[in-house]
Amino acid sequence: MATAAVTGATGYIGGRLVPQLLSAGHEVRVLTRRADALRDVPWRDEVTVVEGDLTDPEAARELCEGADTAYFLVHSMTSDRSFEELDERCAEVLGSAAKAAGVDHIVYLAGLHPDANEGELSAHLRSRVHVGEVLESSGVPTLTLQAGLVIGSGSASFEMIRHLTDVLPVMPAPKWVLNQIQPIAVRDALHYLTRAMDIELSESVRADIGGPDVHSYAELMKIYARTAELNEPRVIALPVLTPWLAAQWVNLVTPIPRTLAIPLVESLQHDCVVKDHVIDDIIAPPQEGLTDYETSVRLALDKISADRVETTWAAAHPLDVPSESLPSDPDWTGRSVLVDERERLSTASPEAVFAIIEGIGGETGYFSLSRAWALRGLADKLVGGVGMGRGRRSRGQLALGDTLDWWRVEDLERGRLLRLRAEMKVPGQAWLEFMVEPEGTGSRYRQRAIFFPRGLAGRAYWLGVTPFHAIIFRKMAARILAEAEQSSTRR
Repeated sequence: MATAAVTGATGYIGGRLVPQLLSAGHEVRVLTRRADALRDVPWRDEVTVVEGDLTDPEAARELCEGADTAYFLVHSMTSDRSFEELDERCAEVLGSAAKAAGVDHIVYLAGLHPDANEGELSAHLRSRVHVGEVLESSGVPTLTLQAGLVIGSGSASFEMIRHLTDVLPVMPAPKWVLNQIQPIAVRDALHYLTRAMDIELSESVRADIGGPDVHSYAELMKIYARTAELNEPRVIALPVLTPWLAAQWVNLVTPIPRTLAIPLVESLQHDCVVKDHVIDDIIAPPQEGLTDYETSVRLALDKISADRVETTWAAAHPLDVPSESLPSDPDWTGRSVLVDERERLSTASPEAVFAIIEGIGGETGYFSLSRAWALRGLADKLVGGVGMGRGRRSRGQLALGDTLDWWRVEDLERGRLLRLRAEMKVPGQAWLEFMVEPEGTGSRYRQRAIFFPRGLAGRAYWLGVTPFHAIIFRKMAARILAEAEQSSTRR
């Protein structure tokens, strides 16, 4: 048994790697900015949590103390140009901490990229390469796994392919849709990452990892369509469609927001295929063989259908929006607060009411004026927001930190409280809160839409949507309680 120090444990890959390391018998330490973010993950009580930021040398030192292997699984997927400096700083801090703690080796998950001059690579790919160089310069042997598009339920690459194919029977696309790409199933990426605990490195190694087949991006969409039993899209490559324009198109048609669409699209500008098989000399492939792309798609769709998606890209990528938690009511004193509040009694039990509350959003919707919600989501997409397309990780249950359309679960006390923080583009901060408490033989239901406006624009925004709130939120409360009472009657 060895000890792993994992950064990025709340991310898409990290959140799946940790339970696999635990299943392999290893001890695991994880670093997170907020320990509460891991409250609802099933493996929370099996790991040691270090609360802190990866730019903080003291937090990194605590994470690496006593560890045999350190995992670097964090990336700044934003359009902010400062992300390169941030990634470099995180790599420097982890490398120094790992060296001081006597860590045997570092494992870094990077991306496949062509043999090109740095000036030919996108800023994000260039940063990925540089992070590997920084980790290698720490003096700790570093295994850099350079992976192709990761295909799995909830991955950003899979969701982009899925939604583009689902929505568009004819797709005008940039010429990079004809580039060669070698995707890898998430299960195979996790195989290499997990087995990396057991290796011995005397020097740093860079190794490409990918699935067994190579396709163009257009072929990936067509194979997805066949696997999902859809009509194959007609893809028309247009030489005039720039990466920036393509990113806007991806932002509009898929759940991927503009800030993430830009680096994803930029990473597709070159052929990205496995150039060597160095990895075979370090870690043997899975015993059953690498998973082909069509099987990867089928497995991802099966997980979505069975409601067994463990992690998603959305939960792993908080957006560039204010992230302060809602302060308690007394702390509102002295600031502008706008509230729409509804309170009602119900014959249904608190458990029955909360079961309906917890199922809100995604395919279920918001129990009122679905077209109005869709139009508001489209408006958010047009200004670069997330819109309504992110849906839910699970149809039945929410967890702290989950994304739900344009909301994020900020607080959750199952059976009593659900608070959602808005991540849409608004001139202020917004929350939607549901509370239910026992009242006699039934329950008391309380619903609040809360808005902290920013300047005159914030007040004008609230004034403009107030007439719609009067209809939407009144009907939402009525429908939630009606559904709960009907479900109680059926029992």
